[in-house]
Amino acid sequence: MPDIKYSRHARLRMIERGISEKEVSEAIHKGRKTTKNKQLHAIYRHIDVALKKIGDDWYVITVMLRW
Repeated sequence: MPDIKYSRHARLRMIERGISEKEVSEAIHKGRKTTKNKQLHAIYRHIDVALKKIGDDWYVITVMLRW
């Protein structure tokens, strides 16, 4: 299974917005994938994860709440 790596910015936003690693993982593995501004997004339930694939791993750029 691919690893999920987080940018410092993503970690800070997760803390600020009360989003857990489990929620991010669910979004990446179960969420709908789209592209916005040439960036991959995984959208699941109430979160939107901006990420990119590096080799076999996922690199989380930022995490946002969807309302």
